Amino acid sequence: MRKLFGTDGIRGIAGQPPLDERTVYAVGLALAHSLRPLSITPRVLIGRDTRESSGWILSMLSAGLRAGGAELVSAGVLPTPAVAYLTRRDNFHVGVVISASHNPWQDNGIKLFGSDGFKLADEVEVAIEEIILRHASGAVAPSLDTITPIPDEPRYTDEYSHFLHGLVPGLRLDGRRIVIDCAHGAAGAVAPTLFSAIGGDDVTLLYTSPTGRNINDHCGALHPQIVAAAVVEHGAQLGITLDGDADRCLLSGAGNNVINGDAILLLCARDMQARGLLTGNLVVATTMSNMGLEAALRRSGIRMLRAAVGDRYVLELMRRHDAALGGEQSGHILFPHLATTGDGLLTALVVLDILVRSGRSIEELTADLEVYPQTIVNVKVREKLPLEGFPAVVAAISAAEAALQDSGRVVIRYSGTEALARVMIEAADEATMRHHAESIASAIRAELGI
Repeated sequence: MRKLFGTDGIRGIAGQPPLDERTVYAVGLALAHSLRPLSITPRVLIGRDTRESSGWILSMLSAGLRAGGAELVSAGVLPTPAVAYLTRRDNFHVGVVISASHNPWQDNGIKLFGSDGFKLADEVEVAIEEIILRHASGAVAPSLDTITPIPDEPRYTDEYSHFLHGLVPGLRLDGRRIVIDCAHGAAGAVAPTLFSAIGGDDVTLLYTSPTGRNINDHCGALHPQIVAAAVVEHGAQLGITLDGDADRCLLSGAGNNVINGDAILLLCARDMQARGLLTGNLVVATTMSNMGLEAALRRSGIRMLRAAVGDRYVLELMRRHDAALGGEQSGHILFPHLATTGDGLLTALVVLDILVRSGRSIEELTADLEVYPQTIVNVKVREKLPLEGFPAVVAAISAAEAALQDSGRVVIRYSGTEALARVMIEAADEATMRHHAESIASAIRAELGI
């Protein structure tokens, strides 16, 4: 069992284990020591989001890295995918992102990327975890006021913007009115330069004034209805919603509608198929993607495979099948021929390029996506114990599966980043869906709830 790493790095409440000062310092030490076989002086690139705690975590992490003999560069406030790209481009041994993505400001996290720009494999993280725990048991973290600050390298922001612009050559937004929700997060450092470069004279940027405590606060990818309403208010053609570290993207059209990752996958799959870029006519989604997506793709002669939830698992399945497109309903979309990880700004540019080339609206291009009613109930749990050990939970799940059979799906899983059990039910009938979702959630709440 992992003790530190979840599906997206180490994550928790800043200041509490595993993100207390001693453990963060130990992460820096362990990371430097694990890299020593590659180089006498390993080079590490660090980026961060706008959370209040990101500064002290950077200081403590850098102290551990330096004590372990590493050389480090701070890229400043920058999206997660920017760090992945720059790590690979500039031959750093590892890239580190201090961010908790879509989580509230009190949380934070540490994500790691290898020199190839991809997230570290599970077995590599487990090996590093053991080293971290050894160091954490004996390490004494220095006082924060004794740590020499690392100056940020501001040039990386413009270089990343230039990279993204180059991935959609010829794209111009002249005459298009767009609203972008930057979630008071890392996207705000890049979006103004990027959209200005492609003729975004009528682009409205929202939530670009971080205070350290307002990241994702009633904005961003967990609140896509905000930008959907703003699209109507501004008379725009498209709304773009990013999360705190800008690795996911949701959209909205002119009709105050939210367009999630499933619809984005459908839109991109058909465009790539038409241009001969969809290898094997295959798309990789997750267990959370709606059955309606699978049906719509099938009508276009496109197969869909399902991976476990988490963009790392989507990518693993994509690489196994040489797939050119994959992603999650939550808005993590993967284009391996363009980037090594999910990138919300890149996804937005790819969709805009499709809309401009086709001359059609996003609603027109996804009109035949018939979405089955789907609900997700989150249950706070005190421990993530195997659910098969609780007969009442097993009985509730079995009853739902028997009732739905081929007319729906049941997916129960623990969150990889929070102490939550997620109950997802999809069914042709909404009343049936809600009944079974609440039945399973109640059973889990009774056995494991807080």
